Amino acid sequence: MIIILKSAILGIIQGLTEFIPVSSSGHLILIPKLFGWHDEWMPGTTTGSTISTTALAFSVALHMGTLLALLVFFYREWIPLIKGFFTGFTTRPSAWNKHQRLAWILVLATIPAGVIGAAFGDAIEGHLSTPFWIAICLIVASFVMLAAQYFGSKARGMDHLGARDGFLIGTAQVFALAPGVSRSGITMSGGLFSGLDFEAAARFAFLLAAPVMAGTGIFQGAKLAKEGLPPDLLKIFLPGFVTAAIVGGITIKYMLKYLRKGNFTPFVIYRLAVGAAVLIILAVT
Repeated sequence: MIIILKSAILGIIQGLTEFIPVSSSGHLILIPKLFGWHDEWMPGTTTGSTISTTALAFSVALHMGTLLALLVFFYREWIPLIKGFFTGFTTRPSAWNKHQRLAWILVLATIPAGVIGAAFGDAIEGHLSTPFWIAICLIVASFVMLAAQYFGSKARGMDHLGARDGFLIGTAQVFALAPGVSRSGITMSGGLFSGLDFEAAARFAFLLAAPVMAGTGIFQGAKLAKEGLPPDLLKIFLPGFVTAAIVGGITIKYMLKYLRKGNFTPFVIYRLAVGAAVLIILAVT
């Protein structure tokens, strides 16, 4: 029962923090440490500098939950985007409609994080999954978010996205491989620097998360299939998967609603407070 409860709690944390710019990976590592949870399947558990197999499997399960939330929430958009991807092969780029153009911008934006993540993702996460580095990333990325908020023009919607914008936002997403940065925060910041308004930056960031999550799930799932799945699979992973999917869908809805008029300021204050608190605790213990 305790395992099920812990899994469900971490699923809630994943569903909430994946789509608000405070770093899901950072919180999934910090919160178990805060409560003294030492289960081998907890996110961030390492064997040397490598994430343990059970921790990796649980992380995949949580991300598949939030991927499901993305697929369900944006289901009206995925069908024309998938169709646009395939019809883009037979149409000149100059004649692409908005769905074809957006589909291929998403493909372009996925490449940087896909390549770097496949090559170095495990090493980056293995070395930076400590409270100290998470705190540093929380603080540093906060200033990037503030810069994007105050210096981005915020003048364009999704219909004005170009290939250059997609590549820049995709390149920004690479930094989210470090726990504490926040995938949604850094990609939204990239969107703001590209001139998108807050809602458009968030919508593109959420759409972009889906292919990255799917690719990561396939890549890590293949590794797990070779190494063997851990025991008590359903007991550990199913509660986290379900709560991540449900809370993720709710969070997407209200985050998009908030960003029609809101900004990063509350999240930056929270990130700075958490980062400072972690550093102070580490300094006095």
